[in-house]
Amino acid sequence: MKYYWRIALASAISTLPVSSIQARENNEPMGESRVTTQQVAQQLTQAGIFDSDKWSIKSSDNNYKWVIPPSGNPAASDKPAIPLAAKPEASKKSTSYFKPASSYSTQPESDPPRYVKNLSKTGIDAFKDITWLDVGLDHRTRYEFRSNDIRRTDLTLDQPFLLRSRAYIGIRELLDPFRGAIEFQDSRRYNGKFPHDDRDFNDYDLIQGYGELYFKRALGQDDRNQDRPIRFRIGRMAYEALDRRLIGRNEWRNTTNTFEGFRINLGQEVNDWEVDLWAYQPVKRLLTTFDQRIENQWFYGVIGHWRKWSDIITLQPYYMGLAQDGSKMSGQIDREIHAPALRGYGKIGNTNLDYDFNLIYQFGRNGSERHEAHGYTLETGYTFKHDWKPRISAFYGYASGDRNPNDNISNRFERFFGFARPWSADDYIVFENIKAPKVKLEFQPGKDLRIDGGYSWFWLASSTDRFNNLLDGNNSAIRNPGFNRDPTGRSGNFIGHAFDIRARYKLTANIDTTVGYSHFVSGNFTRNRQIAALGRSPGSSNFFYAEVVVSAF
Repeated sequence: MKYYWRIALASAISTLPVSSIQARENNEPMGESRVTTQQVAQQLTQAGIFDSDKWSIKSSDNNYKWVIPPSGNPAASDKPAIPLAAKPEASKKSTSYFKPASSYSTQPESDPPRYVKNLSKTGIDAFKDITWLDVGLDHRTRYEFRSNDIRRTDLTLDQPFLLRSRAYIGIRELLDPFRGAIEFQDSRRYNGKFPHDDRDFNDYDLIQGYGELYFKRALGQDDRNQDRPIRFRIGRMAYEALDRRLIGRNEWRNTTNTFEGFRINLGQEVNDWEVDLWAYQPVKRLLTTFDQRIENQWFYGVIGHWRKWSDIITLQPYYMGLAQDGSKMSGQIDREIHAPALRGYGKIGNTNLDYDFNLIYQFGRNGSERHEAHGYTLETGYTFKHDWKPRISAFYGYASGDRNPNDNISNRFERFFGFARPWSADDYIVFENIKAPKVKLEFQPGKDLRIDGGYSWFWLASSTDRFNNLLDGNNSAIRNPGFNRDPTGRSGNFIGHAFDIRARYKLTANIDTTVGYSHFVSGNFTRNRQIAALGRSPGSSNFFYAEVVVSAF
């Protein structure tokens, strides 16, 4: 009980700004002719349509058009009422090429993150003219109930409280073309039974700190007269891209993926095309000291976005690479992984059918072995015409595993720095050595209430390779840590199946709540490896959680 007072105190402190600060959205200037994706998302939130897992929009210069002065015609009191009403209506028509994916839990976090607001939009009169400063402050408390967690080597009941606090400050347009932002995060766990790790702990650290050169019209305009800028960032960055399965901030986890290096964007989200290039060194999360970049690794790549046909399909051809110099760090090997890929998503006419596919091939070297692997995800969904907006979907994901531990060829798919949460609600499964069919149902019975649930099945793609998270295997530095892999394949390949359900309710404009449950039933591989390691297998596990997120603005 000694930690509970700390938890209660931290949660109480986190709510203090909310009681005195209420967010207000100002109206668009009369002369503005376009609505940005972030503004559309805010309108859909108010209408009860927005799903934060599906539509958290990347930032662009257009996200802050309220700083642009209204065009010439001043409003006149003697104008007829009808034209005055019609003009704002016309100004809301969007010219953006961007269309969000309908697939489950794949939309990247916005840039800046959703909890960030422009200071002029916070509803505080004293700040209504400060349009050059972005601010954000939020706190999340999550209680978890985990029984027989298969990731652990001790099959017991664990009831931790996970606390995460974040703060953001960004400057834009005041010193153009120079801009910048910093974002701090503090992550802790209380009442947990297991040793500290970098999934739950990262005290008082900087997850973003970068400078940016932003040239608003460097590449002219697209066919819809939208500016096509060039943006160059350098410093520490945390962001998500594509469907989050290969680059993710990891919003579910208590700590955040971050990188140091540079990023160049040609164009922006509203344009018909955009190119995103980067070269980073991943940052190692250190529990109580300042995080440091991993100096012997480079993660680099390019993502193209083609939105000219976005009413039918958005195409995202991309390439990612990972280079590791084993000579610079004891116990590591040289690695060079190349991954060309193609993602596409869209809707099929007026049929209410949607789709999302991602095809990835990998080649290169993994120490003395040749690397040759592949992975893909396929999803199709149908949204019914009903007030609750029910969507039912079918998903299949595959990532190759190492077929033969002795053939000098590594077939294990490299998942880079992706987000594991879409694979399984209990966080057991990652994008590696996996075959995973899933069915999902999502619906919205009320303006502020969203519910989703599903059933999933999991098999090893290769019965001779590892199940990454089983028995704490992901914490091992060696390739075959033991009990999470059976090189003979005799333990079978069925990991298990799981049911999950989640309800999200927006309590106020600044408070979001989530409650979820998942029941996992072990397959023959999981049971056999637990028996080999621990002498017993409980056959199933349960995971329940409840979380509250409080945002100051």
